Amino acid sequence: MFQSFIQQLNSLLWSAPLIFLLMGTHLFFTFRLKFIQRKVGKGIRLSIQPDTGTEGNVSAFASLATTLAATLGTGNIVGISTAIAFGGPGSILWCWLTGVLGMATTYAECYLSFRFRHKNKDGEYIGGPMYILEKGLHMKPLACCFCLFTLLASFGVGCSTQAKAITETVHTLWGLNEYVVGMIAAILTGIVIIGGVKKISSICTKLVPAMGAFYLLGCLIILIMNYKTLLPSIVLIVKSAFQTRAVSGGFIGSTLMLAARQGIAKGLFTNEAGLGSAGITAAASTSQNSERQALVSMTATFWDTVVMCAVTGLVIVSTIIKDPHSIDGYSFAEYTTAAFDQIPYIGSTILGISIICFAIATLIGWSYFGEKSAQYLFGKKSIRYYHLLYILAIFIGSIISLELVWDMTDTFNAFMALPNLIALLLLWKEVKPIKEK
Repeated sequence: MFQSFIQQLNSLLWSAPLIFLLMGTHLFFTFRLKFIQRKVGKGIRLSIQPDTGTEGNVSAFASLATTLAATLGTGNIVGISTAIAFGGPGSILWCWLTGVLGMATTYAECYLSFRFRHKNKDGEYIGGPMYILEKGLHMKPLACCFCLFTLLASFGVGCSTQAKAITETVHTLWGLNEYVVGMIAAILTGIVIIGGVKKISSICTKLVPAMGAFYLLGCLIILIMNYKTLLPSIVLIVKSAFQTRAVSGGFIGSTLMLAARQGIAKGLFTNEAGLGSAGITAAASTSQNSERQALVSMTATFWDTVVMCAVTGLVIVSTIIKDPHSIDGYSFAEYTTAAFDQIPYIGSTILGISIICFAIATLIGWSYFGEKSAQYLFGKKSIRYYHLLYILAIFIGSIISLELVWDMTDTFNAFMALPNLIALLLLWKEVKPIKEK
């Protein structure tokens, strides 16, 4: 009964008003910042250029890697699969547009997070939507609400769902006991997160580029195999994003609204633009100023959605067009698996290793979001208790059914987005466009 209530609440939260608010915010900052997305190349260059003589906890690249670690999770694989299953191929275009336009929102929230960041008595820089709400708008109760839902979301999207993905994948590939795998995942993640932000960022700077390249290599192999259906796939994705009739050839028909809802919701789930989480890591960076850090942080949305999610969607759609029966016997969440199974002998292993790496990265990245939320709500002493609960949640999540957790994750995401979007829209004048030289 409770799960039914949560599902009905999600249908209300993720209906037209929130979708329009989210996309409206993306569009507003796109125009406000004079299409800042065109500066993504500069942001990528800045991400690998070290700053000197600046203050912060980690480098700009380490901050970016930590953000990507949190966003490059199972949503890029399972989320895109379910979006196509329920929203049709057109959901990929809406997801992609969410990424393109969401880059401007990511810029804005990271700009403000860096602008209102706080240096505590230990010399640590901390920030995020909670400090924007408190210092910029004097809305501490709303800041506490944001932290509460971020804290709860960290145990869901950031922890339990990822832990379950690890244990299920390892058990499927190598037959290892889920209890043992869950315990190992909990211990290894615990060693990293207890080391603090510098340990987290150090691991992320090594893990994120390697796992991203590995996954994209597998996708490239499939796209080469499906080269004859690439153009028809792109045409179908674009056409079906705006039509209401059913799509043939193995796809479920959907309305324009359902395609938009699935694509935008999954876009937010994967890149978190509008959620505010990217600002938490941006505030710890050693960047010279808000503009520079916001440009770097903006590239996380580009890599996550404009590249990774788009490639995943194209892999799935091109595979189904090539062989509509390729998804027979697979669940809605396994369309990506069906595509990778087209690679002889090693396809399932490539995808399995990618899922494990993505999930581990998300476990590490989201622990930092939850940690800073716990610190804001209960003080620095609460961090040790949060770590213990988080490690325990990894083990519990690895061995239980997560259908309710997935539903509640959508709820927490919506409640995180609302106070963050309120802060962005009320402080829009504080977000300055980059001055052209």
